[in-house]
Amino acid sequence: MSRLGIFVDRKTLSNSEQLNALIHCRDITEEIGHDVDFIFPVDIDKIKKMDALFIRARTDPMNITYVASRMASFLGIPVIDDPKSIQICSDKINMYSHLMREGVSIPKTVFLSRNDLSVERVAHLFDELGTPLVIKEPSTSFSLRVEKVHDVAEFFKVARRFIKMSDWVVVQQFIESKYDWRVGVLDGKLLYACKYTIPSVTFKIQASVNGHIVYCGVESIPVENMPSHVIQLGIDAANAIGEGLYGVDIKNNNGDAYVIEVNDNPSLESGEDTCYPDVYHTIVSHLFGS
Repeated sequence: MSRLGIFVDRKTLSNSEQLNALIHCRDITEEIGHDVDFIFPVDIDKIKKMDALFIRARTDPMNITYVASRMASFLGIPVIDDPKSIQICSDKINMYSHLMREGVSIPKTVFLSRNDLSVERVAHLFDELGTPLVIKEPSTSFSLRVEKVHDVAEFFKVARRFIKMSDWVVVQQFIESKYDWRVGVLDGKLLYACKYTIPSVTFKIQASVNGHIVYCGVESIPVENMPSHVIQLGIDAANAIGEGLYGVDIKNNNGDAYVIEVNDNPSLESGEDTCYPDVYHTIVSHLFGS
C-alpha cells in the first residue's frame, strides 16, 4: 500500500478551516486506497519513506517547506509543490518574467532597481502606467508588501521601505476590480474556479485594516458559469510556470482579463472547491500517477 505524506506545520493546523480541509484530504486519500502520514518539520526525515508528498504549509525558498520539496524531488518522490514552482512563484520578478516570455496577459509591469529610483523615473512611470500605481516587494505573499500609491512622494515612501528587503520592486498598472477570479490548475488542466470578492476597505484579497485582518469573500463557481477566456488565461499562466498545482488570480476589467498572480500551494480551505468535489481525488491520483 502506497503512503502519502502531507507536510504541515503548527500554523497550518491553527485554523479550523485548514484542519478540516486536511482531514478531508486524508479521508479521500484513504478511500482511494493509500495510507496517510502527517509530517511536521521535526519529522522531515520521514519523507524518504513516502511514495508521494503533498505540502500544505507556506512555501518559500527560505522555508523548511522548500527543503522538504527538494528532498522529495532528489529522492524521486512525486511532490506538490515541486522546488522549481516554489522558486518561481516566491519571486514576483521571476514569476512575471515567465508570464511575459509566454505572452500571458498581465497589467503593464516594470521592474525597478534601487539604482533607478529617481524623481524623473518615477514621474515617468505615472505617465506610462497611469495613476494610481501598485508597488510590490518581490518576495511578497498573502498580499503583504503590496501597496497602492497616488503620487511621487507616496511612491518613494513605500519604495524605500520595500527596497530595504530587496534590490528591486515591481511596479504595476492598477486594474480596477471588485473581485478576482481564482483559477485552480493542475498539470495544465482546470481543477477548480472561484470568485474572490474584494473587501470594500481595500483593493487586496487580504489586508490589515485598523489592526484587524480582513479577508475576501469566496464563492465557488461552476465551470459552465465561468468566462471561457478567463479559464484559458488561467491555464496559459499556469503552463508558463510549470506542470504543478497553481492558483491563478485574474482580474476582469471591461472584458479584458489580466493575470495578477500565479500562486503555488493555493489555498483550498475556504470553499474554493465547493463546486468541484473531486479536487483532492484528482490531486492524490495525480501524485500517484493513476
